[in-house]
Amino acid sequence: MSLCCGMIGLPNVGKTTVFNALVGAGGLVANYPFATVETNIGISAVPDPRLSQLVTIFHSKKMTPSTLEVRDIAGLVQGASQGEGLGNQFLGQIREVDVLLHLVRCFPEPNVVHVIGEVDPIRDIDIIESELMLADLGMLERRRERLEKRIRAGDGEASQEKAFIQRLEELLNQGTWLHAHPFSADEQAQLKDYQLLSAKPVCFVANVLEGWSPNDPFINAVRQKAEKVGANTIVLSGKIEAELATLPEDERLEFLEDLGLKESGLQRLLTAAHDLLGLITFFTAGEEESRAWTIRKDTVAQDAAGKIHTDMHKGFIRAEVFAYTDLLACGTPTAVKEKGLFRLEGREYIVKDGDIMYFRFNV
Repeated sequence: MSLCCGMIGLPNVGKTTVFNALVGAGGLVANYPFATVETNIGISAVPDPRLSQLVTIFHSKKMTPSTLEVRDIAGLVQGASQGEGLGNQFLGQIREVDVLLHLVRCFPEPNVVHVIGEVDPIRDIDIIESELMLADLGMLERRRERLEKRIRAGDGEASQEKAFIQRLEELLNQGTWLHAHPFSADEQAQLKDYQLLSAKPVCFVANVLEGWSPNDPFINAVRQKAEKVGANTIVLSGKIEAELATLPEDERLEFLEDLGLKESGLQRLLTAAHDLLGLITFFTAGEEESRAWTIRKDTVAQDAAGKIHTDMHKGFIRAEVFAYTDLLACGTPTAVKEKGLFRLEGREYIVKDGDIMYFRFNV
């Protein structure tokens, strides 16, 4: 499963700096708007401390984390929904992603130009949200016009769909972020077909300077805004994360401790993105390799096996399962079995986050 996140925001808010730190890439970072014109795409490993523990317990030769696809989309400006700043092109790129990471500048810095002139996180968020909702309104209007032709031809289903679209248009005109609005399961499925920008889950990323305060008014304003649209807020410093990404693995923890941090902002960001899409992780572990696998919640064992290889799905016999927490408590897989915590599960078993699994199958 490819988890695809799109980094959005105004120009010059630090998207490419954070993107480079996430994926170890070399996107152009410059102190002027539209330094990014073509979308940067990279793959980032999703940090999971449980995987490192498995490597230690099983003495694994190799560790393979799950991954996250990240896209650094060029900055949007006011009027993007009408094509300003290559807006139509950039909006199309946003439509392709699964979750939005909305980077918001929360620091005053005279040496870094703000595209509007002064730092105001809520105004910046409102500009981006308005452009995305205006783009959705334009798409819905075009779809409604096509439905009206079908209605005139006597299509009853088209009338029902038109009523739903009119409801969506009313919500958007009221400034409602659609992902935060309750819809039925059938309506959610219909929304997915429309690929509306405002129906995507979003995480606000407050980009701050080193030494930021948890009570910073900019950060508090972003958090309050996030609550209104059902979003998470992650606070990080793009500058710190960029520096951290250049350090060897064994020096990163010491660097974070010197700053009074337990984990990097990017770790929290990746975890939030993972959770936004309702994903969980199961593991396979042994002497050769310990590996994390990403699946959706409520995935059954047979489908989880298919994540590893199609032959496992086709020839599935059973799954041998024990929980990561039980392994940690017992110390070894042998101790897990001795305490009766090792289970045999069938194809319909619903995989839980942290399950360690071995699959038996016919070739």
